[in-house]
Amino acid sequence: AAGDGELTVLRSAFFAQNFSEGALLDGVLGGELVFPAGSTSEPFVDAGDLADVVVAALCGEGGAGRVHELTGPRLLTFAEAAAEITRATGREVRYVAVTGPQYALMLAEFGMPEAEAGFLAELFAMLLDGHNATVTEGVKQALGRDTSSFTAFAAEAARSGAWDA
Repeated sequence: AAGDGELTVLRSAFFAQNFSEGALLDGVLGGELVFPAGSTSEPFVDAGDLADVVVAALCGEGGAGRVHELTGPRLLTFAEAAAEITRATGREVRYVAVTGPQYALMLAEFGMPEAEAGFLAELFAMLLDGHNATVTEGVKQALGRDTSSFTAFAAEAARSGAWDA
């Protein structure tokens, strides 16, 4: 069981919820998602799936003492994610790709300290270099069920009012 000192590691892709309650929310609400991801694909994972894996590992229902690679069920570019949000909300949300330096400048113009803006731009360049463009079966292995889709996430977020301006 998890209480026996076993180390359980959860490694995940970008959370789908970054679009509804995180750093990307303002862009979604404004209809223009400006981000330095280019055309990189990401297997966005629902944070609820990650939470369910944590509970299962802590309660001894499986997965304790393992490394879990958690992703969503398919790869999407940020443009495709924006299109999913557009379909769910009925409002256009478009993705605008910018370079890391352009993103850092934009953040600085919004008042973020220059060093922090530069760090974030470098971090995103490292995270979004394509090395995460793989779908895993981690959620299914830990929980015995399919991973939640980005489409289902977007529909639920729209229903809940997360993107009501």
